[in-house]
Amino acid sequence: MNKKILIVGAGAVGGIISVILTKNGFAPDVIVKYPELKLKAKKHGLELKGFCGTIVQKVQALLPSDMLEEKYDIVFMAVKATDLVSATKSILQHLNEDSLVVSLQNGICEDELAAIVGKERTVGCVTGWGATMLEPGKYDMTSGGEFIIGNINDGDPDRLIPIKDMLSTILPCYISNNIYGELYSKLIINSCITTLGAVTGDPLGKMLSNPQIRIIFLKIISEAIDVSNAMGIKVEPYSGKLDFYKFLASQSYIGYLKRHFTLRFIGYKYRRLKSSSLQSLERGKPTEIDWFNGYIVSHAKKHKINVPINKALVEMIKEIEKGKRKIGMENFTGTFFS
Repeated sequence: MNKKILIVGAGAVGGIISVILTKNGFAPDVIVKYPELKLKAKKHGLELKGFCGTIVQKVQALLPSDMLEEKYDIVFMAVKATDLVSATKSILQHLNEDSLVVSLQNGICEDELAAIVGKERTVGCVTGWGATMLEPGKYDMTSGGEFIIGNINDGDPDRLIPIKDMLSTILPCYISNNIYGELYSKLIINSCITTLGAVTGDPLGKMLSNPQIRIIFLKIISEAIDVSNAMGIKVEPYSGKLDFYKFLASQSYIGYLKRHFTLRFIGYKYRRLKSSSLQSLERGKPTEIDWFNGYIVSHAKKHKINVPINKALVEMIKEIEKGKRKIGMENFTGTFFS
């Protein structure tokens, strides 16, 4: 594949993709923030463990100041949602007219990306696998999974084949004709798992052993589906398995028990999973709440839909970020969340 590749960001997802693509014979340039990380990447190599095995791989790391007149065919935006706009503006001059820019953020950021680079260049992507940055340059691929990519307009899906072929050397990659439905599916999961993990401070297993938290999960999902219906988005089953419409459909007692059993099973299977938003808060960084529950709330407002649970969670996270609220289960005392 004779494509010039750029990866912007070397956090958990960007770092892991950089390592494996380079190991598999591609030659991406990787934009990093700090000179120390650039030196480590080029002299010693970035270190990866977990699902993909143990890898130490040198990569072509660059500081933003190292960027000259190079043009890239495929750009992976692997920065936090909070940094996407500024990072995208910084690489605009390095795009060709037909470059493809892939959004690797959690939440739905594709509209913001497209406002800068154009819809015709924007590629949505669901990263359906687990990643943690242990420290700069050291990563843990905590689970396998898949990539799902798609055009956000009516572009030819065949133009995405080079991206599919590239990402398929890491994990299975699929092209979707309903990328917003795929992205919204993952947004619902993040709005439950990532946000509640940040509010409670607990790993997923402990959270979902609590009946009250399971009820809140179900309310988040129900509100999110109300909003997606108003937006005209058909939400795809998460990871091809969890169909939210069927999950919520039965109002019988058996249906109620099945929902709680499913959540208990998910909690047990991924019991050690720690919220990425909680990790951000512990590092003193802002979360991506505006692109999770905040996305649901903002679109609910446009369609005059009441989403009290998602709205309350956004407010809680904002207060935690400002130091006005502590992390813990006590945030759910009282009747509002019962």
